Amino acid sequence: MIKNFVEELTWRGMIQDSMPGTEEHLMEAMRLAYVGIDPTADSLHIGHLVGVMGLKHFQLSGHKPVALVGGATGMIGDPSGKSAERNLLNEETLRHNQNAIKEQLSRFLDFDSDAENAAVIVNNYDWMKEFSFLEFIRDVGKHITVNYMMAKDSVKKRLSSESSVGMSFTEFTYQLVQGYDFLHLFREKNCTLQMGGSDQWGNITTGTELIRRVDSGKGYALTWPLITKADGTKFGKTEGGNIWLDAERTSPYKFYQYWLNTSDVDAEKYIKIFTFLSREEIEGLIEEHKQAPHLRALQRRLAEEITIMVHSKEELDNAIKASEILFGQSTGDDLKGLSAKTFLEVFEGVPLTEISRDEIENGLDIIGALAEKGGFLKSNSEARRALKENSISVNKEKVKEDYSITADDLINDKFVLLQRGKKNYFVLSIV
Repeated sequence: MIKNFVEELTWRGMIQDSMPGTEEHLMEAMRLAYVGIDPTADSLHIGHLVGVMGLKHFQLSGHKPVALVGGATGMIGDPSGKSAERNLLNEETLRHNQNAIKEQLSRFLDFDSDAENAAVIVNNYDWMKEFSFLEFIRDVGKHITVNYMMAKDSVKKRLSSESSVGMSFTEFTYQLVQGYDFLHLFREKNCTLQMGGSDQWGNITTGTELIRRVDSGKGYALTWPLITKADGTKFGKTEGGNIWLDAERTSPYKFYQYWLNTSDVDAEKYIKIFTFLSREEIEGLIEEHKQAPHLRALQRRLAEEITIMVHSKEELDNAIKASEILFGQSTGDDLKGLSAKTFLEVFEGVPLTEISRDEIENGLDIIGALAEKGGFLKSNSEARRALKENSISVNKEKVKEDYSITADDLINDKFVLLQRGKKNYFVLSIV
């Protein structure tokens, strides 16, 4: 059964532009639509997620999604939204990246079922690699005028007086290559819709123009808005760089924290875009959040839904446990369940002192660990005073003056967490 895809995306705030007739075209029968993904890294980041969610909604509406991994276009580089040309990748790197991206996409899209609308992955390198330059300019280039190409915003901006770098011929032809992808998929798979970010409108409509001029066919275009943050900073970026879907690049803990720290304004927007919760449920959450903003119900649900989707329920539980270590009633066992990487992320910025393994093996007295060896407290007498006040913990467990730190206390065979009061943390790192 076909559901109204355009209506679904509209209430979620996921449509910037669409070509007239797109909604009616999609309601007539099962259609194919594609989204292009440039394989510039071996992982998607959260900037790609809008496109992935768009494809998933398309599949849920009864249509067939096509993920186009841009092996050929990735070798050129898309000028849209860029102020300078980027580095080009070799074929071996591109193939590796494509395989990794396929794996990540399969968490969202159904590729393997026997359903008529099971998703497919294609790679434009497969049809572009044998295309000679002469064939391309004869069979494709002659159908689109330079005037038409120059009118595109992505070209205009780079050729304007504001741009000091200009534009290479390679980049100038990018819209023709992307346009040909649409024509190829229209011919081979009867794919009638291309979707992408709003900065892709020019490239997508070059494809619809090629379909019209070369095959007298009808292609459609739909774009979503580029995601922004209310404070003006870039979505999907932190001081450490991109927020990746690959757990090796961005740990589930940091991933979860990114969404948890979303502002109220952004959380209300993001929960519609980055979850599959129903309209009623989202409206209920927004209302609940307005009644008690300090409980951050929206941010918590957003972070939970998206962390499960990208990682797993188990990784979400671990991320929540890790988050509560700083603020909640966690135990030494919770600490010992953390990986070394997550431990360092949770306690990023906490004072850290290196201690030799020999000292731990022989037993390091708590006063020495806090003062002389650790240097966390100014003196032995201050350490004794804190111990008498019962305000010192080792790995979240209160200790007395006669306590010795041994190898049994090590978290991941590497760390010991010391704490004074509720908020003062110190880390011993064993070397």
